[in-house]
Amino acid sequence: MRKVKVYRNSKFAGELIQENTKSYVFRYDDSYYSNDSLPAISLTLPKSQQIYKSEFLFPFFFNMLSEGVNRKLQSRQLKIDEKDYFALLMETAKYDTIGAIIIKPDKEL
Repeated sequence: MRKVKVYRNSKFAGELIQENTKSYVFRYDDSYYSNDSLPAISLTLPKSQQIYKSEFLFPFFFNMLSEGVNRKLQSRQLKIDEKDYFALLMETAKYDTIGAIIIKPDKEL
């Protein structure tokens, strides 16, 4: 199991968990979910429910990854399998992303 913390504009929004290669969970943090002034992190992950489950990495998070030659280069430099999308997300979405979302590894595991 691997877990990352998801931040929107520096506010802790929730956790993304890879339970195994075919099971992913996104869970809004209780305080973020209950605060009506804070928006959903994505249109595909609305705050209409607190927990989302999927058999693959949610498209919203998958689309934060580089493509093509850039992904190959990142995979080689980070020594991560190019198909290990969760590991790539953990390593490449920590700092400077295009949108408001930042991913940080969960040190508790």
